[in-house]
Amino acid sequence: MDLKLNSEYGKLYAVITHRPGKEIERLTPANTSELLFEDVPYLEGMQREHDEFTSLIREASSARVYRLRDLLLEVLLNKKLKKELFDDLLIKFGSDFLTDDILAHYSTAECASMLIAGIKIKELKKKLNGAALDKLEPESYLINPSPNLYFMRDPAAVVQEGVICSHMKYSGRQGESTLLRTIFENHPDFRDIFNPIYPVQESSAELLPTIEGGDIIVLSAKALAIGCSERTDATAIEIVARQLLRNGNVERIYRVDLPPKRNFMHLDTVFTIIDENLIVTYPDAISSILQTCIYRSDGIDTKGEVILNKECIDESFINVLGREIPHLEVVETGDGNPDFASREQWYDGANVFAISPRRVISYNRNKYTNRALRDAGVEVLEIRSSELSRGLGGPRCMTMPLWRMELDQG
Repeated sequence: MDLKLNSEYGKLYAVITHRPGKEIERLTPANTSELLFEDVPYLEGMQREHDEFTSLIREASSARVYRLRDLLLEVLLNKKLKKELFDDLLIKFGSDFLTDDILAHYSTAECASMLIAGIKIKELKKKLNGAALDKLEPESYLINPSPNLYFMRDPAAVVQEGVICSHMKYSGRQGESTLLRTIFENHPDFRDIFNPIYPVQESSAELLPTIEGGDIIVLSAKALAIGCSERTDATAIEIVARQLLRNGNVERIYRVDLPPKRNFMHLDTVFTIIDENLIVTYPDAISSILQTCIYRSDGIDTKGEVILNKECIDESFINVLGREIPHLEVVETGDGNPDFASREQWYDGANVFAISPRRVISYNRNKYTNRALRDAGVEVLEIRSSELSRGLGGPRCMTMPLWRMELDQG
C-alpha cells in the first residue's frame, strides 16, 4: 500500500489524529492570539469530544486510527534519532548543550510529551541544575507548546504522488511538520513508502516558501487544488506543481486565490469535496474568489525542470470547478441563509470530513448546513463540538488521511 491519495472521499482505510493534551493547558487569555487561538478551551471537554470523534471514525468506517503521540513514542525509542531530534530543536534556541542532560533525566514518554506540550525553564529546573538555566527566564519556554497540533491536516498532506510536508507560516507551528516528517521517515509503517513532494531539498527555513495542508485538496486522480492564502505562498504552489506534474500522472494544479481573512484561513475552511460531483462551500468566500490559475506541464527544460504553463482565469471559482468536475452539485453552508452561513462558517460548517462517498462527520452545532447536506442525500454523522470548535477548525482539519479506496477518476 502506497502513501498516496487520489480522492477526498474514497472509503477511508487509515488516518492520523492527535488527542488534545497538556499543550492546550498552556493557553491563557494573554497568549491566545500568539498561539493562534481565539479562546481558552476546556481540556477535559475537548478530550471527551475528540474521543467521541475518533470512536465514530472507527465504528463508521472500520478505518485504522493512528494517534500521533503513539507514533512519536515508537520512533523515539531509537535513541540516536531521539538525540538528533532534540539537538536539531534545541540548537535553534542556542541550547543544544542541554540535550544529553534532558535525555539522561527524562523518559521516552516524557520526551514525547515535551515535544508536543513544550517545557518551561522552571519545569526543567525540577530535574536539572546548572548556571546556564539560572540565566534564563523561568517562565520562558525552552521548547514551545503546540496547541494547534490536534488540527492534523496542516503539518502535511498526502496527495496523488506522495506527501507534501508543510512549512508552516507561523514559527510556533513549524515544529509540528518536523514531528510529522520524522514519523514518516522513521516509523516502520511509513518509512518504506514515504515519498516527500515538498520541500524538494534542504534549505534555510527563512527562505522556504510557506505551504500548509489545510490549503491542499485532491480534486481527482489528475488534479489538485491549492489555496493561495494568508498561510500558503504562491511560490510554494509553483514548486509543488513542478514536482507533481513531472511524471504526467497529475495533469492540473489549481491555484485558488483566497481573500486574506482569518475565517478563510485555508481553502478547506470554505470548500470540501464529499463525492465525485458534490461539494460543500461557504458562499461568501467562494464568491470572493475571482481568480484561479491552472498550472500544466509544457515539457521539461534543459535543466530537467518542468516548464509550467500558467493560465489565469478571472471568473467564479464555481464556474472553473464545474469544468473540472462534471455535473457539479453545490451545498451551501447555512442552507443558503446568509446569517446562518456566516454563523456556521465561524465554526467551519464547510469543513466536514468524508469517510466514504456522501458520508461525512460534521459538528452538531452546524445544524442548518447539516440539514442542507441531508437534503442533498448525504449521511451526516454529528459530533459534539463545544470545545473542539474553539480552535477554529472542523472535522476535516482534525484528520490526516493516509489511505483511502482508490477511485477510477479522470
